[in-house]
Order: sequence, then structure tokens, then C-alpha cells
Amino acid sequence: MYFAALLARTEDGWEASDTELDDVETLADLADLAREASPDDDTVLVLIEQEDAWFGVVRVDGEDDPRIYVSNAAAARRSSYGEILLTDDVLGREPEEDDTTDLDALDLDGTEDGEPQDLLDDSDDDDGVAGAGGPVPHGPVGDGEVLDDLGVSEKELRSLEANDALNTIAEAVGASEVLETVR
Repeated sequence: MYFAALLARTEDGWEASDTELDDVETLADLADLAREASPDDDTVLVLIEQEDAWFGVVRVDGEDDPRIYVSNAAAARRSSYGEILLTDDVLGREPEEDDTTDLDALDLDGTEDGEPQDLLDDSDDDDGVAGAGGPVPHGPVGDGEVLDDLGVSEKELRSLEANDALNTIAEAVGASEVLETVR
């Protein structure tokens, strides 16, 4: 079970709205959704949780790139919403090359058609953390300082349990009442 909410900071305090992520396919889509919640380019927090498994915080400040924190990358990797947040940048990887690879640079020695399928298979391993993008850490990834200026230090953020993290974050930033209205 998932829960997602937008917290938009305004002159009058925080405004909350629950949000459907069904139409969100990329991080850019999520950032656009957050920006729509704050026409004045104020801070918007997108809070996502999968009960007892992981939580994520996406912070959008105006037109700046989104800042992302995910509490457990391996658990998030198994969910469609988590996949949106686990970008190469968040995982500390070099971006994957696009499909316009230079054919001259490939090592085509003629054995490609004869390789066993298990060598070519990128599917998840037993614990579900490997895949097309490779393995991900069993723990937090991203910008641990995403909420520092709002009263949640990196140490506090990393110590939060998935089942109560969003409530704790909302309380720390002064938005617990508005978050509760959309729960």
C-alpha cells in the first residue's frame, strides 16, 4: 500500500494535498506535478511511502533540479514509484549511454548470437536488487541533507523508520496537521 502527498510551502504556511502517481512515469513528471502545486516557486515536498518498507522525499525549489532521498533503495527498486526516484544521479552512477552507441566501439567478435541466455539476462536476482540498471544498495541513497534547513538533519532522516517517517518529517517542518487532513 502506497501513500503520496505534496506539501507546498506558502506565505500562510504549508498546504497539503494527496496525489495520484498513476500518471507519473518519470522524475521530470513528478517535478512538474510538484511545481504545479506552488505557482510562486516556493518549496514543495513530495512524500512517498510504502508501508513498513521504504519512504522517499523529493524536494522541488522553483526551477531547481529536484533533490531526492530514498530510505531503502533495494526496497524502493521493487516498486514502480521507487523506480522513478532511483535515478543514476541518486544512486551515484554515471548516466547510462543512449541507444546511439558507436558501432565501431563495440567488441563484436561474432560470438554474440551463440552466448547462453543466462549470461545475457539482466533480470532481478534472488533479493530483487539487480536489474537493468544493476544492483542498488540495501539502505539509504540520495541527498541526506534535503531537509536540513527545514529542521530535519541528515542523521535524523537516516534514523527514521518507514512506518512513521512522513509523520515525523511533517511534524518537524510544521505541517503535521495539514498532512493528517490528506491521510
